[in-house]
Amino acid sequence: MRPSNPSTSSELGPRWADDTGSAALEFITVGVLLLVPLVYLVLTLGAVQEQTLGAEAAARHTARVIGQAPDADTAAARGDGVLQSVIREYGMDADAVDVSIRCRPSGAACPTAGSTVIVTVTTRVSLPFMPPLFGLDRIAAIPVQAESAQKTSRLWGSG
Repeated sequence: MRPSNPSTSSELGPRWADDTGSAALEFITVGVLLLVPLVYLVLTLGAVQEQTLGAEAAARHTARVIGQAPDADTAAARGDGVLQSVIREYGMDADAVDVSIRCRPSGAACPTAGSTVIVTVTTRVSLPFMPPLFGLDRIAAIPVQAESAQKTSRLWGSG
C-alpha cells in the first residue's frame, strides 16, 4: 500500500490540474518587459555615440583647417565651411551646436602666428522619443563636448 501524496494534481482540484503553456506565456511576458528597456538603451547609446563622434570630428577638422589656413579671413571661411559640413554629415542640430575658438598664448588676435588654436564644440543629445512637452526634450538631454588643438605656423598670416 502506497502512502497518499497530498500534492498530486488530482487532489488539488481542477484549478491546478493543467499548467500546460504557462511557461511560454511567462517567458514572453518577461522577455518583452526586458527587451523594451534594452532596445531603448541601445537607441540612446547610438544617438550619444553619433553626436560624440560628430562633436569630435567638428572640433578636430575645424582646428586643423584654421591652423593650416594662410590668413585669418581664409581661416574663418574654411572653418565655417568645415563645421557646417560636419554638422550635416552627422545629423547634428545646428542650433544646439556651440563652438568656441581660443588661442594659447592669449593675444589680441586669434589665431596668430605660432599660437595653438583650441576649438571646443559643445552640443546636447536629446533622448529618443522624448516629447517636447513642457520642455522635457531639453531637460532630458545629454551634454556632449569635444576639444581639439592645432599649432599654427610661425609664418602664419605672412603670405
